[in-house]
Amino acid sequence: MPPTATLSRRERKKLETHRALSTAARELALASGLDGLTVEEIADAADVSVRTFFNYFSCKEEALVGVEPAVLDELGAELEHRPADEAPLDALKAVLASGVDDVEEAMRRWSLRTELVRRHPSLLPRHLAALAEIEAALVRALTARLGTDPTDPFPAVAVAAAMGALRAAVSSWEDAGRKGSLDDAVDAAFATLAAGLPAPRTRKGRR
Repeated sequence: MPPTATLSRRERKKLETHRALSTAARELALASGLDGLTVEEIADAADVSVRTFFNYFSCKEEALVGVEPAVLDELGAELEHRPADEAPLDALKAVLASGVDDVEEAMRRWSLRTELVRRHPSLLPRHLAALAEIEAALVRALTARLGTDPTDPFPAVAVAAAMGALRAAVSSWEDAGRKGSLDDAVDAAFATLAAGLPAPRTRKGRR
């Protein structure tokens, strides 16, 4: 059962507004730069009022790379509701790559976020803090899903590995000039992780 089915209409609307504001902020910052970007421009692009913007974010930097508590709850619920017989890594990939909507849109948001931090290192502290919040929410959900002892390191290791695979896939896709499918890049990264990180072939054909 997808967790969005359990959200009220008001909660779904709030989640949509949060995502619309974040996406608008990222697209504007990438197109016109960070320094001159205003809250008014972000709100206008998302077709909401400035007051509505401040109901979700304290500043433009938070809109660019922050994460809303409701989104954390959504990720955790999605992970817990994945099929019971699904391997932990597969469940994490499904949640991180698609979340509550289609893969293409989820990957576009990840890509925008990654490119922003690359261009504007000043966003890195907030970006890392948001990633830490996401990891903590997923670790809690995976621990509950597996029924493991809270001191067992497996959930934390699995989540950290999955997050790393996703970040590496997006970065390599960006570095390659966005050639090919980002979905395929994510699949390849997780396949490598699932295979136990076998050494890649060198250009001379050796491992």
